Amino acid sequence: MEYQGKAIQCRKLNNNIIELTFDAQGESVNKFDQSSLAELREVVNELKNEKSVRGLLVTSGKGVFIVGADINEFIKGFQAPLDELVQWVKDAQQVFTDLENLDFPSVCAINGYALGGGFEFGLACTYRVASTKAIVGLPEVKLGLLPGFGGTSRLPRIVGADNALEWIAGGTENKPEKALEMGAVDAVVEPEILRDAALDLLTRAIEGELDWEAKRQEKREALKLNENEAMMTFETARAFIAGKAGPNYPAPLTIVGVMQASARFPLEGALEIEAEGFAELAKSPEATALIGLFLGDQLLKKKAKQAAKQAEPVQRAAVLGAGIMGGGVAYQSSYKGVPIAMKDIAQSQLDLGMSEATKIMQKRVDRGRMKSEKMADVLTGITPTLSYENIVDADLIVEAVVEKENVKKIVLAETETKISETAILASNTSTISITKLAEALKRPEKFCGMHFFNPVHRMPLVEVIRGEKSSESTIAATVAYAAAMGKSPIVVNDCPGFLINRVLFPYFAGFSGLVNDGVNFLHIDKVMEKFGWPMGPAFLLDVVGIDTAFHAGGVMAEGFPDRMSQDVPTIISKMYGQEWFGQKNNKGFYLHSKDKKGRPKKEANPGIENFLSDLGVGNGADISDENIIDRMMLPMLLESSRCLEDKIVESPVEVDMGLIYGLGFPPFRGGIFRWADNVGLEEIITKAEQYESLGKVYQPTRQIQEMAREGKLFHPYE
Repeated sequence: MEYQGKAIQCRKLNNNIIELTFDAQGESVNKFDQSSLAELREVVNELKNEKSVRGLLVTSGKGVFIVGADINEFIKGFQAPLDELVQWVKDAQQVFTDLENLDFPSVCAINGYALGGGFEFGLACTYRVASTKAIVGLPEVKLGLLPGFGGTSRLPRIVGADNALEWIAGGTENKPEKALEMGAVDAVVEPEILRDAALDLLTRAIEGELDWEAKRQEKREALKLNENEAMMTFETARAFIAGKAGPNYPAPLTIVGVMQASARFPLEGALEIEAEGFAELAKSPEATALIGLFLGDQLLKKKAKQAAKQAEPVQRAAVLGAGIMGGGVAYQSSYKGVPIAMKDIAQSQLDLGMSEATKIMQKRVDRGRMKSEKMADVLTGITPTLSYENIVDADLIVEAVVEKENVKKIVLAETETKISETAILASNTSTISITKLAEALKRPEKFCGMHFFNPVHRMPLVEVIRGEKSSESTIAATVAYAAAMGKSPIVVNDCPGFLINRVLFPYFAGFSGLVNDGVNFLHIDKVMEKFGWPMGPAFLLDVVGIDTAFHAGGVMAEGFPDRMSQDVPTIISKMYGQEWFGQKNNKGFYLHSKDKKGRPKKEANPGIENFLSDLGVGNGADISDENIIDRMMLPMLLESSRCLEDKIVESPVEVDMGLIYGLGFPPFRGGIFRWADNVGLEEIITKAEQYESLGKVYQPTRQIQEMAREGKLFHPYE
């Protein structure tokens, strides 16, 4: 038998063995899409009719096995009616089942990543041999889905329900040693002998040394659990997973339910339940949001790779200004392999910066996530210095001094005279115009913004800000450096607050307005946390710093006076006036302390009552949770729309990703524009019109009005 497809090729070996090779033409990896599934269906049908075939060897012509399904293609199919989607899944499952039921054994040689549908294909084979370089798993839960090509049905019958629940509900990617221990693969060998080992195993099965039919039969039967064992297994898992997943992520609990419901059925019945569970999740808004997040992340990575091709890589970096931010930048750069000098004018600040880097790593060492040797290497890659001598050879220098325009201009101008003419200067400013800062420089084309978020080692986003005179090569090199640091860079054009702070402060304005109307800040925080934010606006202000918020709010008011200036005193201005700066001096909306285990805890600060009295408002106005959400979220949405209108950011996807990675916008909602699509733009306009009297921050943009009239979405299903 010979077969030459675009994704699959087959050839006949000795002993009437067929080798099926996944090797997608013109692609760097193998993945399942409609075309490759159709080819697999053709191949399996031919194999069913080839009476002389004694065994099937499955290999890959790529550096990976199969990375999974092409979600770009399949998400379009998710818009089909539920019954059509269920049938589509069943049709795909049938291909795998037909492969499994061939009249001869099959062995899959897993040479690299075998994830999602790729690993499900392996589960349908009789045996699996993995390279020591392989990674296997069923990570669909991270997309709000469950494995639909037989994963929830076959894996528990191979490794047991407990192990399968851990893998599938957790979405883990697993090393081959663990897979072997669990029985998910049958052997692990070095990469150079993988094919030979798989072929040898297949030959032994053909010759009768291994009872391959009995092994296949185990997958066809119901789970070997009595009623009590099944109850204990699945109900215990349900309670644990519900606690971890929370109420906003339905996929993990749906996985438990599907596996529990199908446990007593043979494989055929289990697959039917799996298909229905998959379709149910695929139609959910959470899956749409999480798939959008995955695709958005892929877009950012693609843009970063394109940038890296346009610029010389940063071999050595520097950061000006130590302390917590500088230490975080220095750690992240060195940790990712780019040595960095950390300069300050005070030894105490350098000590603080090194202490910050050490503290980050010590926590990782204590948790077993980093070896002491790696920690020593990272610290060696950071050069604390009081002198410019140690930064003269840096390719890119990040300025991270105090957030004052005059100070930054002085530091930048002085630094420019000390470094190479080819070096890039980048300012880690959160609000100050890059174009204004460039006025102090002789080479403004070599200057841009590089805004990190605190804590640097945890927050994925870096805003790369293009000033009026920033060159494209400067932007490309900065994007590439941010990506090399393990960050997700988004390029934004210069404006007050750039992207993240520009849309954050209307959100804070919504909060201040609610407080001025007498709504209890504790109630607002509770509602917004229930909406999905990691912390409510009052707690966030404490963490950001009331003083920081006040000064940044002033920049925003100056830049956008028509909608961001405050005509009346607010809770923020009152607290700032009395030097209540939040968590940093423990004078904020909350009193901050630690429990007996050293974990942070908070309780309402009773002193807030005095500020409310000064504002002349009570505390406890009657307002619905829906109205609180509207008054908080509409200003953020409308300002995000203005950022698109003003061409501050290139696409709705990048705005959504920026808010998720930079602010912690609820991932299960998919971003501000995905949320707006789900609410409906006509409904958004109706809601905004209710609050017109509160100011222009609630005025619908022309973009949203036009899109609503034309029935368009920010994220169309195309």
